[in-house]
Amino acid sequence: MPVVFAAIAPHGFPIIPDLSDDAEGGLATRAAMQELGRRCRSAAPDVIVIAGPHGVRVDGAICLADVARGAGTLRWQDRKVEMNVPVDAEMTDAVADAARARGVPVAMAGYAGNRRNQSVLPIDWGVITPLWFLGHDRNMVGHGEVLAPAPAEDKGPPVVIVTPSRSLPRESMVTFGRAVADAAAGDRRVAFVASCDWAHTHAEDGPYGFHPAAGEVDALVVDAIRDNEPGRLASLTERQVQDAAIDGLWQTLMLAGLMECVPMRVDLLSYEAPRYYGMLVAAYEPV
Repeated sequence: MPVVFAAIAPHGFPIIPDLSDDAEGGLATRAAMQELGRRCRSAAPDVIVIAGPHGVRVDGAICLADVARGAGTLRWQDRKVEMNVPVDAEMTDAVADAARARGVPVAMAGYAGNRRNQSVLPIDWGVITPLWFLGHDRNMVGHGEVLAPAPAEDKGPPVVIVTPSRSLPRESMVTFGRAVADAAAGDRRVAFVASCDWAHTHAEDGPYGFHPAAGEVDALVVDAIRDNEPGRLASLTERQVQDAAIDGLWQTLMLAGLMECVPMRVDLLSYEAPRYYGMLVAAYEPV
């Protein structure tokens, strides 16, 4: 079974211990992410395909990082962490080819050098936060610029970095998840991570204000994940999506497509909304 692990993981970066002692109230989420990391290590993936909402976006396409490495910096108050990770060229190409074969528009994004082996893409909190707990905390550099040189020795599996366009039909996300399963049909052990935060309108003093849809939508999300039916979230209306200001729907629908090809059981490890946004941690293993 080439897909050996999957997860829904939040990206509220104060949960990274190096950035905040109290996780801005999200200590249950931090503990769940530490458990997620243990389970991922036990599954021993050779490559992690991570889909998040905040990276390089191309309207009307699902964007893949066509680079040798991803590197980025997160700052919180007076603290900083940096990450520098290898991008898996073979699996990136396999995912892109499988998605195109299924009719999903794909864009390949480079940055800086024109050759792939000279190109390093800036990575954001949607990628850095989950990967910190999934083996790449040891790839933290400590000082330097965003496009820092590679660590002397890479830690953690190489990655495929995916960013969806919300202008695509939701069914395209499900189809892309099936394509990830197609690409994983080799002898390498693959993990898929949906980097998701949920409603961002839980608090009046948050940047999106308060809306009662936040609690309502997050309750629907928790129920769908607990019932192991992530595809059920495709029925959320555009009004619900906008009022709750969720950013996890598209990546979770990718997971739903993957699960159509690779049946998996879920363990919902945590949900909480300690500030203005909801965070959910779920671990998946093949049946």
